[in-house]
Amino acid sequence: MSVPFKVDLNDKVAVVTGGGGVLCGGMARALAECGAKVAILDLRKENADKVAAEITAAGGEAMGVEANVLEYDSLREAEKVIKEAYGTCDILINGAGGNHPKGTTSKEYLFKEDLKEKVEGLTTFFDLDPAGVGFVFNLNFLGTLLPTQIFCRDMAGKDGGVVLNISSMNAFTPLTKIPAYSGAKAAISNFTAWLAVHMSKVNIRVNAIAPGFFLTDQNRALLTQEDGSLTPRGETIISQTPMGKFGEVEDLLGTLLWLVDNKASGFVNGTVIPVDGAFSAFSGV
Repeated sequence: MSVPFKVDLNDKVAVVTGGGGVLCGGMARALAECGAKVAILDLRKENADKVAAEITAAGGEAMGVEANVLEYDSLREAEKVIKEAYGTCDILINGAGGNHPKGTTSKEYLFKEDLKEKVEGLTTFFDLDPAGVGFVFNLNFLGTLLPTQIFCRDMAGKDGGVVLNISSMNAFTPLTKIPAYSGAKAAISNFTAWLAVHMSKVNIRVNAIAPGFFLTDQNRALLTQEDGSLTPRGETIISQTPMGKFGEVEDLLGTLLWLVDNKASGFVNGTVIPVDGAFSAFSGV
């Protein structure tokens, strides 16, 4: 992987939550290629270590750190490890998040016959598990808020800090079947705007990227068949994406580097940037 252009991130410390995944792993590699020391946080340390090893092998500087973004003490311990190795954070990428089956309905629409009797394997809106919905909200919203509390305290005492959150197309127009995830990502977009205002006097910029549809470990089985062909849901998504394809990790990197570079985007604050192949611009006709 190579970045589309380089910005100067030498002497910067970047923290990437969810950095063991496909998209945020790519972001971590791009930050390192531009000179940042990158701490890759993931619940599964082996995934974080794998990305860190790839960065190190390519000549960059990175470390994998185990962290649970829903546990304050876990994040505090991760911060301690990072500060001892690299110093305080300059760039925070809040990439951890995801969905859960217990916050998902089986069908796109509710029909009257769905209410007549309980059908095994059918989850209607009325069957959604509050605990599952709560987990999705916590993972996405609190999983962004808590790392920001931990890593921005020192950042506020410096100058020119950057927070980049990960929103979603669901924040603009909710997708069918996933009300919890859609609502949680809408909260991320709102929180991004709120935090940008709140942090403006300590010169921390806060923005978000809203990816369109990218194949990741979490959604690959939902969007593609084992032979690589599209599932019905995958076909619907591609039909509503004017560019007619899924995004690649490299498609996010130009926006990422622009937003983390204070020289390039120093007056860009509180925005949510779609990177979606015109999905959010398409009315369907």
